[in-house]
Amino acid sequence: MFFVRTAGKGDLSRVSALLGRSWHATYDAIHGADRVEEITAAQHSVAALDARLSRPDSEFVVADDGSRIGGMAYAAMDRNETDVAVLHQLYVDPDLVGQGIGRDLFAEVETCFPAAKRLRLEVDPKNERAIRFYAGLGFREAGWTRNCGFDQSGLPAIVMEKTLSFPG
Repeated sequence: MFFVRTAGKGDLSRVSALLGRSWHATYDAIHGADRVEEITAAQHSVAALDARLSRPDSEFVVADDGSRIGGMAYAAMDRNETDVAVLHQLYVDPDLVGQGIGRDLFAEVETCFPAAKRLRLEVDPKNERAIRFYAGLGFREAGWTRNCGFDQSGLPAIVMEKTLSFPG
């Protein structure tokens, strides 16, 4: 059984490896293994992940069963829109997809931003499984971007949003 908890520095090498496996399993056929390796080396390195741990107004969680990391999620408040949180990453180990880990990670992240009125994410238009997953969580298409994930990535993406409501 996997439990969702806050990530720590000791998790980063395992999270980096998980992201590499997940990205290759998902995107090699879409973008090619060399491009995936390039993105993974730049965006999913331990140093890149470490910078996320200390970002204010963010949440970095992992799904942990005591012996392995089965998934991860990272979200942060948008730096320009004070009522928007952005889900930057939500990935599950390819061998564990379909076991509810993604839903558990999302359920944790979704509750971490009480000032947010909307939760936004970007998803590759060819990643149909992810689009269905997010639609099932209540996300709807809100636009498009030419640079998914980071400036000048050259990766097109659908921008999806979900309206958040908190009791009180």
